[in-house]
Amino acid sequence: MADELAERLTQLEEAVRRAGEVVTRLREENARLRRDQRRLEDERRHVVAQIDTILKDIAKLDVGRSASG
Repeated sequence: MADELAERLTQLEEAVRRAGEVVTRLREENARLRRDQRRLEDERRHVVAQIDTILKDIAKLDVGRSASG
């Protein structure tokens, strides 16, 4: 009986250790994903700003054409 309890305790301790490792990996992955998300949001803002500038430039060209046309 005592041997069974000791074995079960060993199994539980091992399961707790593995669970702790998984939690650590998940926290690291979560932090990495948050960094990636911030980077992608920054890139998206930059691209949107570039597109807005291009559209404004096109609009200026169109206005110039219609005024001389």
